Amino acid sequence: MFEAPRWRVVLADEPAHPGFCRVIWNAHVREITDLSPDERSELMDAVWQVEAAVRAVMQPEKVNLASLGNVVPHLHWHVIPRFADDAQFPAPIWAAAQRQTANETLAQRREKLPAVRAEIVRRLTQTQSPDGKTR
Repeated sequence: MFEAPRWRVVLADEPAHPGFCRVIWNAHVREITDLSPDERSELMDAVWQVEAAVRAVMQPEKVNLASLGNVVPHLHWHVIPRFADDAQFPAPIWAAAQRQTANETLAQRREKLPAVRAEIVRRLTQTQSPDGKTR
């Protein structure tokens, strides 16, 4: 969806959680403490912009941010819009489902995905300097 010189943003294929994005550091590092202060700031600015875009378009009750790396030991952040009626809420999305989200509700949320993409690209394009660093 968006590629900067040192990181990229992808829309995760999570049908039960429309709007779930990942901000992925391109170079292989395991932990955020492997980054320089400037790199860390650049990555977290991108996470901030993605969260702001997801909130603006999806209007969730909450946004979860997570950087686990237990399964994929490569630095990346999950930006996950959460809704009171999502299957696991208020538990993490990786917990057992507590309910079924209505198919119509999920379909309505999926209809917003083109707008999520556009808003993320708009925000990140405005904040990137020609060398790819955050302004």
